[in-house]
Amino acid sequence: MLDIEATKFREIAKISRPTINKIFHYICQIIAEYCEANSIFAVGEVELVASYFGGKRKGERGRGAGGKIPVLGILKRDEKVYTQIVKNC
Repeated sequence: MLDIEATKFREIAKISRPTINKIFHYICQIIAEYCEANSIFAVGEVELVASYFGGKRKGERGRGAGGKIPVLGILKRDEKVYTQIVKNC
């Protein structure tokens, strides 16, 4: 999969910035609609939780503590739990 910024794409395609923004927004809408239509979370209760794991308890705690890994969790009642490490928090 290509990971290209809108400004780079604009230079390559030689299209104005507003046009690129419209195209990218349209693509994001299509992806969001597809994900929403095919989501297992479409019906029922969903819980979200964010937490930090690891590190030492001495000194700072929480977000400022060294060695902590931020994790996001999604729980659908009586079904599955999904977790993801947050890289840029």
